[in-house]
Amino acid sequence: MIKILLAEDTQDLNRALTALLQHEGYDVDPVFDGEEALENLRAGAYDAVILDIMMPKMDGLQVLTAMRADGNTSPVLLLTAKAEVDDRVAGLDAGADDYLTKPFAMKELLARIRSMTRRHTQYSSGELHLGNITLNAERFELRAENAVRLSIKEFELMQLLIKNNGRPLETDYILQQIWPGDPSANADTVWLYISYLRNKLVAVAAKLVIEGVPGGSFTLKEDTP
Repeated sequence: MIKILLAEDTQDLNRALTALLQHEGYDVDPVFDGEEALENLRAGAYDAVILDIMMPKMDGLQVLTAMRADGNTSPVLLLTAKAEVDDRVAGLDAGADDYLTKPFAMKELLARIRSMTRRHTQYSSGELHLGNITLNAERFELRAENAVRLSIKEFELMQLLIKNNGRPLETDYILQQIWPGDPSANADTVWLYISYLRNKLVAVAAKLVIEGVPGGSFTLKEDTP
């Protein structure tokens, strides 16, 4: 049975989500503040984590940052009452795998949880190598001289680029491969994740670059001086 940690401080919503998830067959641990969430994460293993950004004691981003620092790679879905891009970017930068803006449809929440847990299971082993980098599927890690953790979408995009190294991939093709059926994903989404991966390639001292401009095609190539 898939085990989920649900951290949401609004009691009515917490109870409703817990009941929904349990009805769908998930094993749910509900908590109501960030400190309790982090304690649970350090005490046991979870297949997925749902974190409200606005929580007492510790907010969702602080919990997320702490769990990633602990080496916890469980997929994380952030819930936020704010629709601003900055909040989404902050969450993704902190290591979130997906986000959902309140109010949301329960069926969309379930779909995103299914997607996160399915993809995380699919990539539970194996490594890809190119140039001086290694992409580790078990730890969702990109490694060269240094190592960084990737979100699920970052991992999928990096994997796609590695498997097609030297070949240009159109933005529309990337959307079809990485965000199939997601109406909220667009060319800006692809560019955002390309930017994340470019920064992480620099952070690990990779001898690879991603060439391309917003809305165009992107190619992973060796960085030749």
